[in-house]
Amino acid sequence: MEKEAKKEAFRKYLESSGVLDALTKVLVALYEENDKPSSALEFVQQKLGGPSLSEYEKLQAEKADLQLKYDELLAAHKETCAMLDVLKNSKVAATCKEEVDGDNVKDEL
Repeated sequence: MEKEAKKEAFRKYLESSGVLDALTKVLVALYEENDKPSSALEFVQQKLGGPSLSEYEKLQAEKADLQLKYDELLAAHKETCAMLDVLKNSKVAATCKEEVDGDNVKDEL
């Protein structure tokens, strides 16, 4: 009995959220197609707003390209940060050396 109640609750959820209506419209459109598509699944995906297989593959390739660019930029950023740290440390060391040298000059005077 509990199983039936869960099924009914789920059906009501799908109906109230518009899923059943959207699926019904897509399936009716597929049924009414004179020239049935070679891939019913791709037809349904397209009608529901998803990308076609070729669009999906294009998006995957674009994602891979963007990931490579991101990785390159991240590596360049890390390298730049490391160089900045080296420059900061060398400036601090030079400043300390100047202060020490300045104190030595004052001591000599």
